[in-house]
Amino acid sequence: MSPRTGAAPRTPRTIAIVGGGLAAGEAAKTLRSEGFDGRLVVVAEEAHAPYERPPLSKEYLRGEAAADKATVLDADLASEQRIELILGRAATDLDLHARRLTLADGSRLPFDGLLLATGATARVPVGPRPEWLHVLRTFEDADRIREAARLASSTVVAGGGWIAAETAASLRQLGLEVTLVVPGAEVLERSLGPVVGAMFRSVHESHGVRVVRGARVAGLAEPGPGLRLADGSIVAGDLVVVGFGAAPRTELAERAGLAVADGIVVDEWLSTAADGVLAAGDVASAWHPRYHERVRSEHWDNARRQARTAARNLLGRAESYERVPYFFSDQFDLGMEVVGRFAASDEVVVRRVDDDAFIAFWLRDDRLTAALHANVWGAKKTLERLVDQAVPVDGALLSDPAVPLVELAAAA
Repeated sequence: MSPRTGAAPRTPRTIAIVGGGLAAGEAAKTLRSEGFDGRLVVVAEEAHAPYERPPLSKEYLRGEAAADKATVLDADLASEQRIELILGRAATDLDLHARRLTLADGSRLPFDGLLLATGATARVPVGPRPEWLHVLRTFEDADRIREAARLASSTVVAGGGWIAAETAASLRQLGLEVTLVVPGAEVLERSLGPVVGAMFRSVHESHGVRVVRGARVAGLAEPGPGLRLADGSIVAGDLVVVGFGAAPRTELAERAGLAVADGIVVDEWLSTAADGVLAAGDVASAWHPRYHERVRSEHWDNARRQARTAARNLLGRAESYERVPYFFSDQFDLGMEVVGRFAASDEVVVRRVDDDAFIAFWLRDDRLTAALHANVWGAKKTLERLVDQAVPVDGALLSDPAVPLVELAAAA
């Protein structure tokens, strides 16, 4: 694809950003730091200034951090940098020909350049939603779960992804009895595979979490609170949190006629087919030059870095987004970081560092596709180099803790 759509035809006089998450806030700050001096407007459906979501399932949920710790573009900084924040008003219509947004109150916002950073929304079970059933995507969601947890003694968390695992850990740390219901054979199996997933299950179980594996949720327990599983059994708790994944917020783009396929379709410059209209973050289905396929990532690092690239491209840079994926998570006393992108068929090699620390490697044709460390702080840069270079590596050397990783990286 050509980079011609990677930037507005000329330096824009007005840039609009639609979204209230990390990508929106980071893009706005980057535009100013890169010298954009025109009108800059952020339109967010939520009433909050743009904020990042990882703390919602961890320190914010546990009451250890205030909301401002997650805010990435507060009112004071926005005022200082002349960034207009339109909060609590959704963008309901996008006219590409007139280059204009219509907001929920009927007001219109013309633009020269536009970034769609509309993020994703939590998937919820179909049907009535009782007060004891929760999802976790916003500050308000986390507030409701924390308040419910204060009055509860037990909880059920269902889901095979990061939100479910992190929420289960946080609620257990708050002192509740926790049952974690996962659809696969292991915790986080879809994200990490069965070998590494088993290690995370062990972490949860060692902290007292009851893990129900291979369980498909068929519906809500009646009268509840609880979940009914496909085998007819009931898993009960005082409150229930479901983490069934998230769906990209593509409604605005679809109504405007932009291509959508598991997200807003953009090229490696994060551009749609409309000149000067880009997408970044959870909603962007972006062509990745390294992997030769579309990648849509819902992770913090992707939102932050795509936002920076999109901001520069709105100013005419034509910068390709080629970053190797990165993700982090904290569960109980285990902190982990993942670099790379692997397939289910990749070979998994594990290096045990000590009882509470390990490194996992994914190999394809003896080349490293991804790596994860758990509590091996300081290893990230070395792992990034090994994954980025993708040179042949002996799995036996990777698994041997006596072989320094820096020596393997030096040979890469």
